[in-house]
Amino acid sequence: MAKSTRKYFGTDGIRGTVGEPPITPDFVMKLGWAAGRVLARGVLSKPKVLIGKDTRVSGYMFESALEAGLSAAGVDIHLLGPMPTPGIAYLTRTFHAQAGIVISASHNGFEDNGIKFFDATGQKLPDEVEAEIEAELDRPFTTVMSRELGKAHRVMDAAGRYIEFCKSTLSTGVDLSGLKIAVDCAHGATYHVAPAVLEELGAEVTVIGNKPDGFNINADVGATAPAALQRHVLDVGADAGIALDGDGDRLIMVDADGEVVDGDELTFIIARHRQQLGRLRGAVVGTHMSNLGLELALRGIGLELRRANVGDRYILEILNQHGWTVGGESSGHIICLDLTTTGDGIISGLQVLEAMIRGGQTLATLKRGMSKLPQRLVNVRMSSKQDVMKHPLVKQAIQDAELRLGERGRLLLRPSGTEPLVRVMAEGHDAALIDDVVRRLADVVRDVVNASDSRSCAA
Repeated sequence: MAKSTRKYFGTDGIRGTVGEPPITPDFVMKLGWAAGRVLARGVLSKPKVLIGKDTRVSGYMFESALEAGLSAAGVDIHLLGPMPTPGIAYLTRTFHAQAGIVISASHNGFEDNGIKFFDATGQKLPDEVEAEIEAELDRPFTTVMSRELGKAHRVMDAAGRYIEFCKSTLSTGVDLSGLKIAVDCAHGATYHVAPAVLEELGAEVTVIGNKPDGFNINADVGATAPAALQRHVLDVGADAGIALDGDGDRLIMVDADGEVVDGDELTFIIARHRQQLGRLRGAVVGTHMSNLGLELALRGIGLELRRANVGDRYILEILNQHGWTVGGESSGHIICLDLTTTGDGIISGLQVLEAMIRGGQTLATLKRGMSKLPQRLVNVRMSSKQDVMKHPLVKQAIQDAELRLGERGRLLLRPSGTEPLVRVMAEGHDAALIDDVVRRLADVVRDVVNASDSRSCAA
């Protein structure tokens, strides 16, 4: 089954609005059952799956639904409670489980939720396994014999195990003594983990976004809304700020001057530091959205940037294929594959702090090694996913935009893998030209989308 024909799985699992198909308790129960049947194939002992979640209120409902479905398939369940996504990946490996399941919609608001999977190695499920799960969903729901039902266990020390792992990724002899760090946990899954990691490593820590109530996850805080942390860093006089998203796999930082340091700049800082220590293997992997300034900065220190499709799973594919170690997205998904198996906001933040300590430099100084080129991104929303890329008016507008940019810039138009929207992006040396090109192209896409929506309503 080709990925483009998938009915449910996107680039980051299954995601949507709670109560609207497929994010309903009945579907999620059957998803747990289908996944359990697929993951149990070829397993001689009792299959085991971990379930963790972020802090949104619907997580309780979907945790129970998954538990029921997995048990009906004869799979034992270990419940982790609120845990960062990368923590669930780590614990899946250490528990020698067949899979880890994350209940989270990442950076989205509390109205949304999603389900994503890690395999036994702590990496995202291969496309072919997702296809097998989708095929199983089309079969009638059945329940194993009572003596074969899966049992559920609560893991009481999940957070403590992950905290110790995060601390172990800092180099021997390095601690955070003398640093004042501000942390924004986005009222999400890192609220009880990130501050503890930093404090136990010796930092003076001040925290915002650490009071989840089920409804405030990512609400004007976290990696997607860094203004709150910018203000806090200046208010408390912190040396640096760390902003995480709702499930803890994104990182955006703020320097002591209150300036945002984004995923491209952080990827550069980490890659350069590893190069200096002799720990970097191969090229650095970014995406088609990565700023051209990252490519130029890496080239300036003798490193290559390879671009993958947008989505950290595609970065991982290239890293694994070549045995390379560092990759990242502008949004803050940063992967240090020599330390962990997936994007991890806490671990990536520790690598940046180590670069500051070892080099005796501020975060503002470190980020000056890369100069971002003007980049403009506009998201055009749709009422439902449409293939506007093949529309004649859009194709002509793309050609016109590329002619205007010529050698002075780069254009990208792509549908989101997780939301019903089209991203229109351009970058180059001429900011005014970039703004005009994106505005004109986005207007054409918006007109095509609105016309299609109008026809759908009329029908």
